[in-house]
Amino acid sequence: MIGPPGELRSGELPVTMLPGQSDERRMSPSATNLRAVGEPRDGADHRSQPARPAIRISNLQKTFGKLVAVDRVSVDIEPGEFFMIVGPSGCGKTTLLRILAGLETATAGMIEIDTPANSAQPENSMVFQGESIFPWMTVWNNAAYGLRMRNAAPAIIKERVGHYLDATGLTRFADYYPHQLSGGMKQRVSIARAFANDPEILLMDEPFSALDAQNKLLLQEELLRIWDEQKKTVVFITHSVDEAVYLGDRIMVMTAQPGRVKSFVRVPLPRPRNIIELQKAPEFGELVHRIWSGLRDEVQRAREQENKEAAHENKEQSS
Repeated sequence: MIGPPGELRSGELPVTMLPGQSDERRMSPSATNLRAVGEPRDGADHRSQPARPAIRISNLQKTFGKLVAVDRVSVDIEPGEFFMIVGPSGCGKTTLLRILAGLETATAGMIEIDTPANSAQPENSMVFQGESIFPWMTVWNNAAYGLRMRNAAPAIIKERVGHYLDATGLTRFADYYPHQLSGGMKQRVSIARAFANDPEILLMDEPFSALDAQNKLLLQEELLRIWDEQKKTVVFITHSVDEAVYLGDRIMVMTAQPGRVKSFVRVPLPRPRNIIELQKAPEFGELVHRIWSGLRDEVQRAREQENKEAAHENKEQSS
């Protein structure tokens, strides 16, 4: 969470204010080389500037030794946008999301996140691919965890947790422990916790990938319904092209390693969306086909890379 204006935590870089503004809003120091969103770049026209994106990623790169995981990724994500990232295994999707969450640092490039100064809201909440709720806490206490860590008033905790447990169909399971829940119900707890914490940005790393088709469909519909209440900015990673089209406003398609931007695809389908009805629409099928046609070669290339790496490892082990 950001400290008072002008106060920097250890290891943070200075934050540049928007031209002509006080520190009414400031940028989150999530990565190196920060600049305020909306501040003119060198050589840009200063007379007319577009509205500030919620997230600006500029020439982001992440390396692990000689391995380039993310390579020169640039994108602006608008406030309230449901932004999807799809790509083959190993293309750096999760690494990119972890950098946004502050769990990894970028090797080069810049991330700018537009957040209010002195806001009581956390910058982001993350819903992970695997189970991430605390096994020793009840459903209620898991959902309330973020709010309690921020010392929210008991009345606020009661209202928000109650609201999102109700929205996810978990009210009658409030006193249950995770070992008493199904996989789908555990992910509902994670979603309730993320929304109850009222973050500026919601980060989701394949949260439904381990679920069966029925639970996946139900949770996709619940997520859209809950998101529609407040229109949080969402960055959602998936391997599923269908899921990307169901949920997203815009989709970033990534290449095989090293992960680069292959294309951006706008999803013009109207909201609110009924996923079952959407499957019947010709526009849905055309979008899925268009995205998969561009993604197929990258998936094949990723498989070839995996096979080469496996063959190299086997050769080293046998020598």
